[in-house]
Amino acid sequence: MKTPGFAPPARPSLSLGMVGNCAFSALIDPHGRVVWSCLPRFDGDPVFHALLGGEDAEQGAFAIEIEHLAEARQRYEHNTAVLVTELWDKDGNGLSITDFAPRFLSRGRYFRPTQLVRRVRPLKGAPRIRVSLLPRFDWGRSAPTITSGSNHIRYVGDGQTLRLHTDASISHVLSREPFLLMREHNFIFGPDETLDTGIGDTARHFEQETISYWRNWSRRLALPLEWQEAVIRAAITLKLSLYEDTGAIIAAMTTSIPESPGSERNWDYRYCWLRDAFFVVRALNSLSEVGTMEDYLRWLANVVVGAGGGHIQPLHGIGLERELPERICDTLPGYRGMGPVRVGNQAQEHFQHDVYGNIVLAAAQSFHDKRLLHQAGLAEFEQLEAVGERALLIHDQPDAGMWELRTRARVHTSSVLMCWAACDRLAKIARTLELPGRAELWAARADAMRERILRESWSEKRQAFAESFGGHDLDASVLLMAEVGLIDPKDPRFISTLDALEKHLCDGPFMRRYEAADDFGKPEVAFNICTFWRIDALARIGRVDEARAIFETMLAARNPLGMLSEDTHATTGEMWGNFPQTYSMVGIINAAVRLSASWDTVI
Repeated sequence: MKTPGFAPPARPSLSLGMVGNCAFSALIDPHGRVVWSCLPRFDGDPVFHALLGGEDAEQGAFAIEIEHLAEARQRYEHNTAVLVTELWDKDGNGLSITDFAPRFLSRGRYFRPTQLVRRVRPLKGAPRIRVSLLPRFDWGRSAPTITSGSNHIRYVGDGQTLRLHTDASISHVLSREPFLLMREHNFIFGPDETLDTGIGDTARHFEQETISYWRNWSRRLALPLEWQEAVIRAAITLKLSLYEDTGAIIAAMTTSIPESPGSERNWDYRYCWLRDAFFVVRALNSLSEVGTMEDYLRWLANVVVGAGGGHIQPLHGIGLERELPERICDTLPGYRGMGPVRVGNQAQEHFQHDVYGNIVLAAAQSFHDKRLLHQAGLAEFEQLEAVGERALLIHDQPDAGMWELRTRARVHTSSVLMCWAACDRLAKIARTLELPGRAELWAARADAMRERILRESWSEKRQAFAESFGGHDLDASVLLMAEVGLIDPKDPRFISTLDALEKHLCDGPFMRRYEAADDFGKPEVAFNICTFWRIDALARIGRVDEARAIFETMLAARNPLGMLSEDTHATTGEMWGNFPQTYSMVGIINAAVRLSASWDTVI
């Protein structure tokens, strides 16, 4: 519906903020428009899908607009996941929109309803606004049936019914007619349930308690001296990627944002990859935030036991679903019209042998950390030994690799590396548990595997460790050899490998994943985690000034709210790939912890 004075929606971008509460999330554009939110959980139906388009650009969004918009500003409340958007008109009238998902302790447990709270306050004058709430169901296929009461509107679909509670005029919301904002208005959108208290009182209470929760959570982080704001924002973003009900950690909130323009490298990342989750756990552990690890280990234990010592697939649904069949959604055109939009992920069918190392590495700290409510012991070790036995059995067999190649199988160096890590960490755990026989066995297996990796992945032709045994192609993932402790970073072979990768995979400060063509050709954009691996490697070999300079470049590549997607275009600087990408946010934390000056320099 065109209304004079109200501009059409802006072109989709990844300049987005995220709010959430470890049960669901919403992505909000710079004008305060909710453009993506899946309900009732991360991998559910995108009730708000405007990020991926549609025939009507206003459908699938929740907008609170100001007439004659002149300026928009956006920020997070300090050290929280509470987002504030300010909108100002050409006459100097202004308003603020405070967005959040409630999360706080109540009755001895975390209260995290699937409710989005939007609080609208006039800042100056009486701006004229329009509220446009247009959810859709079944991936944009169907409009809801709408019913209303004196202070609520119900949106009824075949699979779920949602309810808006508001103290604004129901008539104005239903008609989408502009009205003057004379006082505070509150909008609570979520399940079809009644409120225990008044709408305004509920919204104010939820806001106060949610801000308090996040500030207390952030206060407990063990931060590096430098880049603290970047680290806090990254840590909060990673925490929001936890589906607390089961302990799963998703790779990103979105599906089908292409890795590069028009590439069709469009994937659904709303699931739990064992690989990505391990890196999230480790990054948060480095800040002494172990609660996420404890939650994730619940989920991981179920995966391990369910496998019964056999094949473990690289990803699962957040409720432990094993079947995630991939299909094309034909009702949404995709980000900027760049389809296809995929639902599900075929990688569930892959053999990716690095998963066994990722499992053991994710669990390892729980055997050594005395702070944990449940410290792992012999029973958990025996479960992990079954994972190690599987790693030993298949470590030198071809797989799809960590980049999930769909039509090419090789013995990938990164996969064998993580199988080695499984054996190496099992030996260390056995020593802690005072099991000398098991420690010697796993150490011997790790030593043999290490010797083979160093021999068979080395390419004399390239003077570098290659992406596969006996191969010659370069791949940034071999930089993990130093990060997980297989090789001394000062080893001439590692330094030579880094030199080769910088020469052939880097576009200035940015690093691509690999040089060989894959199912879609050669990668065109930098993969952010690879750039962070480069930063780590540079720091380890003593090129710290270069590492710091590249890190500053990556910080500048973030969106205005401090978040990164999966990829960065080296020429335009634009973000591509699913958002926000946990891998990328992990890189911010790891680099800051690695490069920061010591607290001893100031205290």
